Amino acid sequence: MKNTLQTVQGWLTATFAAVMLAASGVASATTYQGSPHAQAMIDELTRSYGFAEEQLQALFAEAERKQAILDAISKPAERVKPWKEYRPIFITEARIARGVDFWREHQEALSRAEREYGVPASVIVSIIGVETFYGRNTGNYRVLDALSTLCFDYPPRAPFFCQQLREFLQLTREEQVDPLQLKGSYAGAMGLPQFMPGSFRAYAVDFDGDGRIDIWNNPVDAIGSVASYFKRHGWASGEAVVSRAEVQGDRIEEGLNTTLDPQHTVAQLRVLGWQPATALADDLPVLAFRFEGEAGDEYWFGLHNFSVITRYNRSTMYAMAVHQLAGELSRVRGMK
Repeated sequence: MKNTLQTVQGWLTATFAAVMLAASGVASATTYQGSPHAQAMIDELTRSYGFAEEQLQALFAEAERKQAILDAISKPAERVKPWKEYRPIFITEARIARGVDFWREHQEALSRAEREYGVPASVIVSIIGVETFYGRNTGNYRVLDALSTLCFDYPPRAPFFCQQLREFLQLTREEQVDPLQLKGSYAGAMGLPQFMPGSFRAYAVDFDGDGRIDIWNNPVDAIGSVASYFKRHGWASGEAVVSRAEVQGDRIEEGLNTTLDPQHTVAQLRVLGWQPATALADDLPVLAFRFEGEAGDEYWFGLHNFSVITRYNRSTMYAMAVHQLAGELSRVRGMK
């Protein structure tokens, strides 16, 4: 990842002609030059964040609208799958084997992250494994294109993505990197841990101490940044993540969570026919959820650390995949 002022100056020079075209009032069909939405963003960034207007004009003359991004965000594939189909995507022999290798290759950084942040190495490795297969699949869209497309042309979530676009531009200024070079997912998630720009600015760390934060090419920084994220979201060292539940009676459905925030205590769920397979305090708030598994319905209590994982991705299936992959990584690593 380039890290020089010359990089930033480069895209200014390269896009000078595009700025002149935009100034002439001729708008491009594929870029955001001349776009009133982009101009409003430029005005705000210039007024409130200290950016130079000519730099932003040059940048948005290069930002491209991507229909493929709009298509992808309108129908993410994983959300419609039941657990029995979702789990095999992430809990595979290949992902486990590569995760054990990744753990061995970065043992020192993972051990230090576990000591400093209290987050198990297995969970850190699992997050990176679920998100990008340990850096193999980090995304091929320019982050600028993704965030511009979703900010300016995806009204359902425009406020969120416009904020991420602001964060991204501040990030590139702070880190002195070329905003036209950084790549990520169709939603603008970046690097090995797939941080959104706001998460990068809030939680990413220079874990190897080289003076810059690089979650794209530096696994050490990615490891420290994941651990930092989990600690800041309240990961409780040494505590369990889930407990299996046994259910009976005709009030089971009343216990199921309708949000990702705990809605019942263990005692309240007992009244509804839910019994934890492990000892849990009666006054403990938990998530109560059901998965359609290979052998039939599975019922679970999600504990505090489970809720922390859902802060990374707001999905119970995602959180369980991370938890179970972490368990498999620990099991296989212990056998070697």
